Amino acid sequence: MLVHAVRALAASRTVDVVVVAAPEDARESVSSLLAEASLGADVVVVGGGDTRQDSVARGLLALPEDVDVVLVHDAARPLVPEELVTAVAAAVRAGHSAVVPGLPVVDTIKQVDDASNVVTTVDRTPLRAIQTPQGFTREVLQRAHAAADLGAPATDDAGLVERLGVPVHVIPGHEEAFKVTRPFDVTMAEAVLARRRAAGAR
Repeated sequence: MLVHAVRALAASRTVDVVVVAAPEDARESVSSLLAEASLGADVVVVGGGDTRQDSVARGLLALPEDVDVVLVHDAARPLVPEELVTAVAAAVRAGHSAVVPGLPVVDTIKQVDDASNVVTTVDRTPLRAIQTPQGFTREVLQRAHAAADLGAPATDDAGLVERLGVPVHVIPGHEEAFKVTRPFDVTMAEAVLARRRAAGAR
C-alpha cells in the first residue's frame, strides 16, 4: 500500500520530493522497499511520531527550504489517481491556502443518542466525505501545527487549519481515492489494480 501511495504522488509532475513518516524501528526497511520500487522521485524517510499529527509535523521539518506547497497524504489511500494529486496542488497554487478533495455523502446520515436511538436525520446536501492528499501553503500548515492543541488532536490537517480561521477549499474528490481499512476495501483495491493493469497502467 505504501509503495502505491508514494508512486501516485511521485507520478505527478507537481511533486518534487516525497517525505514518508515511518515507525522509527522500520525506517531502514521502508527506505529499502521504496528504493527498490524505482519511484522516480526523491523520497526521504523520517521517523514518525506517536500520532498522525506528530508524524506530519516531523515530515514538515524534513522538507527542503524551497518547498512552498505541501501535500499531506495517507498511505491508507494507495490508489489516489495522479490527476487528483495534481488538481489539489494546482488549487493551492491558484490562491487557496488550504485545499481538500471531497465527495458528496450518498448515505442517509442519522444522529443517535447514547441509547442508539435516532435523534434526527441530518441534511446530507452540504456534507462532503474528505479524502487525501490535502494541500496547503507551507506557511499555513506550519502555523497550524505550531498552534495545535496536543490535548485535542484533529483527525486531519485541514482540521488544524480550520482552527486558525483559515478557509479550507473543497475540490471534487475521486472514487478511487478510497481508504483501505477493511477486508472488503482490499478486494476493491485489487479490482482497481487489475483494471489499471489491463489498461496498461502500473
